[in-house]
Amino acid sequence: MDRRTGPIYGSEDIAAEVAALEARHGQDRDRLRRELIACLSAGLVKGRAAVEEKLLAEQDGLACARRLCALMDGVVRAVYGVVVRHFYRVDNPSTGERLAVVATGGYGRGTMAPGSDVDLLFLLPYKKTAWSESVVEAMLYILWDLKLKVGHATRSVDDCLREARADMTIRTALLETRYLTGEKALYEDFLTRFDAEIVEGTAQAFVEAKLAERDARISQRGASRYLVEPNVKEGKGGLRDLNTLFWIAKYVYRVRDQRQLVKAGLFTQAEYKLFHRCEEFLWRVRCHMHFATGRAEERLSFDLQRLIAARIGYGAHGGLSAVERFMKRYFLVAKDVGDLTAIVCAALEARQEKPRAMLDRFVRRLRGSRRSALEVAGFAIENNRITVVDEEVFLRDPVNLIRLFWLADRHNRAIHPDASRLATRSLKLIDRAVREDQEANRLFLDILTSRNAPEVVLRRMNEVGVLGRFVPDFGRIVAMMQFNMYHHYTVDEHLLRSVGVLAEIEAGRLEAEHPLANSIIGGIRHRRVLYVALFLHDIAKGRDEDHSIAGARVARRLGRRFGLDEGEIDTLAWLVENHLVMSTVAQSRDLADPRTIADFAALVQTMERLKLLLILTVCDIKAVGPGVWNGWKGELLRTLYYETELVLSGGHSGVGQAERVRRAQAALREALPDWTDAAFEAYAGRHYPAYWLKVELPRRVKHARFLAAAEARGDTTATAVETDGFRGVTELTVLAPDHPRLLAIITGACASAGGNIVDAQIFTTTDGLALDTIFVSRAFVEDEDELRRGERIARAIERALKSEVRIADLVDSRRPSSGRERMRAFHVPPEVALDNKLSQRHTVIEVSCLDRPGLLYDLTTALGKLNLNIGSAHIATFGEKAVDVFYVTDLTGAKIVSGSRQAAIRRTLMEALRKEDDGLPPGRGEAARTKASP
Repeated sequence: MDRRTGPIYGSEDIAAEVAALEARHGQDRDRLRRELIACLSAGLVKGRAAVEEKLLAEQDGLACARRLCALMDGVVRAVYGVVVRHFYRVDNPSTGERLAVVATGGYGRGTMAPGSDVDLLFLLPYKKTAWSESVVEAMLYILWDLKLKVGHATRSVDDCLREARADMTIRTALLETRYLTGEKALYEDFLTRFDAEIVEGTAQAFVEAKLAERDARISQRGASRYLVEPNVKEGKGGLRDLNTLFWIAKYVYRVRDQRQLVKAGLFTQAEYKLFHRCEEFLWRVRCHMHFATGRAEERLSFDLQRLIAARIGYGAHGGLSAVERFMKRYFLVAKDVGDLTAIVCAALEARQEKPRAMLDRFVRRLRGSRRSALEVAGFAIENNRITVVDEEVFLRDPVNLIRLFWLADRHNRAIHPDASRLATRSLKLIDRAVREDQEANRLFLDILTSRNAPEVVLRRMNEVGVLGRFVPDFGRIVAMMQFNMYHHYTVDEHLLRSVGVLAEIEAGRLEAEHPLANSIIGGIRHRRVLYVALFLHDIAKGRDEDHSIAGARVARRLGRRFGLDEGEIDTLAWLVENHLVMSTVAQSRDLADPRTIADFAALVQTMERLKLLLILTVCDIKAVGPGVWNGWKGELLRTLYYETELVLSGGHSGVGQAERVRRAQAALREALPDWTDAAFEAYAGRHYPAYWLKVELPRRVKHARFLAAAEARGDTTATAVETDGFRGVTELTVLAPDHPRLLAIITGACASAGGNIVDAQIFTTTDGLALDTIFVSRAFVEDEDELRRGERIARAIERALKSEVRIADLVDSRRPSSGRERMRAFHVPPEVALDNKLSQRHTVIEVSCLDRPGLLYDLTTALGKLNLNIGSAHIATFGEKAVDVFYVTDLTGAKIVSGSRQAAIRRTLMEALRKEDDGLPPGRGEAARTKASP
C-alpha cells in the first residue's frame, strides 16, 4: 500500500507482530490464542489512533475509511492464518476442506468507519464440513473477543446464488464482495457464476427494487435532505444514496470501479469528480462522528455539529458561525448527491430501466396541445418530460433558463435530467441583464404564483442552481441552517415549503386544519404579493442586522424587479418586516387585554393587511417542521384575528366578541341535551368571555361534565386524565381554588412526576376556582400504560394542592443529569424585561433563556415569593429557547412602577434562571397558554 495514503500502523505491522507470536508460542495453542487477542486488541487501538491522527491532519474522509478497512483486513487475515495453521491445520485438504473469507457490504467496498460492522462471508465449495465449521467458529470467537461487531454468513457458492435470487438485500451485499484470504479460486468461481446466473438479464428488477428501497428509507427518516439534524449514513443525500447509485451502476453497466463510470458514459469527468468529492466529505464527517463519540453514531445531532465543525477546522465568517458554515457545506453536498441521483435516473430511463413520473400528483394534466410553443422556444417533450432540442437553447436565449421551468409548470411535466444538466452547466449565462429582463421576471413571477405546483418547480429550480443565480439574495441562504432546535429545515427549504403550504391552502386542501385562512384567502386583493412575501420573508437570514428589517429592503428591490406596482411593493415590504409579529403577539401576549389588541390593530391598520398577515403566519409556522403547528396555535391566531377585526371595523364586525361568545354558549348548550336550562345558565355564568373565545367545543363539553361531577361530589379540588394519540400528548384537567401560588404548585407537581408540559390552557371561574388543562408529552405507545402514567401525575398534583408533599424537594430530586451535552451546544443569553406600556392593568414581565426541566416552576415560585399576582401567563418554547411572559400586579392590584422594585424583580428572576442552568435537556416543547383574569 502507498505509505502516503496508508496508515502509520496497519496490516503489515499486524502481520509482522502475529508472525513473531506464532514463532514464540506456536506449540502452545491456549497461550497463542491469549497472546493473539492481546496483540490484535493493542494493534487495533494503536492503528485507530494513528488513523484518527491522520484524519485530523489531512481531512481526507475516504483515505480514513480505507485505512480503517486495511487495518481490519490485517486483523481478519491474521486470525484466519493462526486458526488454519495452528488450531485446525490440514496438510492434505480434501475438496470439501476449502474456504474463502470474503468481505461483504460496506466492508466489501473497501471503506469502513470507526464504528462500522465487520461483514464477512465464509464461502464454501459445498456444504459445511467439520473442518470448515470449526475454522469459522474459532475465527468468530476471536473476533468477538476483540469486541468487534461481526455480521457473518457461512454459505456454499450454490447457497449464495439461491439466496441472491430470493432476497434483494442479500443480492446487494453479494454484489459488493472483496476477497480477503483463503481459497481465491473458490471466490473467483463465485464471481463468475454470480455475474452469469444472477446479474445477467435482471437489471430492471434490481433497479426498481433499489429505488423503491431508497424511497422507503427516505420516507422513514424524513423526506427532505435539508433536515437540520441529518442522518449522514441513511438520510436523503447521505452515503447510502451514493451507495445506491454505485450499486445500480455496477449492476446495470457492469463496472467494478467507480472510475469506470465515466467510460461507461454514465457521468462526465466533472460529474465523477463531484461524486468523489461528495463521497469524501460524507466519509470525513462520518469518521469524525464515530471517533468523537466512540460509537457508531450516524445522526449529526446539534451537540455533535459544533464538535465536528471544530474537528474539521471551520471558523466563523461572513455573518455565519463555524457550525452554520459547516452545515451549509453539508447541505450543499446533500444537494449535489440529489443531482447525481437525477443523472443516474435519467440514464436508466434512456435504457428503459426505470418508470417515468409526472411533476406533481395533485395537478391535473392540462388539456390541449402546446407543442408548437415548446418547439418555438427550443424545447420538446421526451419520455413525458420537458427537454431541450439542442445544446444551444440557453446560449441562444438565456431567458430560456427561466422559461424551461415555466413550461414545466404550465404543462405539468417533470424536467428531463439532460435539460437540468445543461441548465446547470449554463448557469453563468444568468447575468445582470437576465436578472433585469422583463420577460424573465414575468416568467418567474408566474412560476412563483402558479396555481399548479409552485413549490415543486421552485425546488427543482433551486436544485439545478437557477433559483439562486437568478435571485442572488436567495442564493445566499441556500443550504443555510439555523443552529437551533426550533427550525427543522435549512432557510431555503423553509421558504419553499411555506410557498407550498400557501398553495395547498389556496387549493382548499387544508380547510379542516386551517379553516380561517381557507375562508379568507379567496377574498384577498394582493394574492401575488402574498406569494412573493412568503418566498422572501426569511431572505435576509444570516446577516448582521435584524433579518426582518434587512428583508424589507430586499423585498422592495426585488418587488420592483419582479414587476409589482408601488402599492404592492409597500404591502410586500410591510409583510416581510412584520412577518413575526402576529405569531409573537398571539403566543406571548394576553389577548384578553384591550391594549394588546389596540396596539396590534394600530400596527396592522387595514383588514387586507390583517388577512395577509394571518395567512402568512399560518404558512410560516406550518413550514417550520413536523409537529410545530398545532390546534392551540390556531385558536390563538383566530382569537387575535377576530379581536383585531372588531377594532378595525369600528366595532361593527359581523362576528364580534359578544356574538362569538353567544355562539360558543349555544353550541355547548346543544351538546348538553340532558341539562336543564337553569343548570346550563348557572354554569355559563361561571366563565368569563375569554374562556368561550379560546376553548374549542369538545373541551368545553368535557369541562362542563367535569365541573358538574365535582360539584355533585362537593369537591373543589379534582383532576381528570385523558390521552390524545393524534397529538401525542396526555391531557390533565385540574380544578382547584385559585390562589397566587397555584400555577407554581401545578407546574412543580408535573415536573416532580416526570411530566414535561408541552401545552396548557388556564382559566379562572367567576366563583374563584381555577380550571386548568395541562398537556404533557406522551411517554408510552399503549393508551393503557399512558393513562396509568397520567393518573400518577394527576395524583401528584392533587397531593401538592392538598399540601401533602413539599413540591420544592420533589422537583429538585427529579432534575435529570442526562442530556447535558445536547443543550451545551446552544447558548441563549438569559434576559428579563419589564414593560408597563403593553397593558393598561398589568406590568408585563418577559423572560427568555435556555429551556430546562423545572424552569416554569422556578419562575412561578420566584414570582410568588416576590408577592406578585399573576393575571395571565403565556409560555412558549422555540426549540431550545424558552420565552415566558407573565402579566402581573402587586398585591393591591397595581402595576410595578418603582425602579427599585423592578430591579429586585429582575435580580430575583435572573437568580432563578441561573439555577441548574448548565445545559440540562429541554423539558417542554412548543407551548402557549393563557390564564383569564376577572
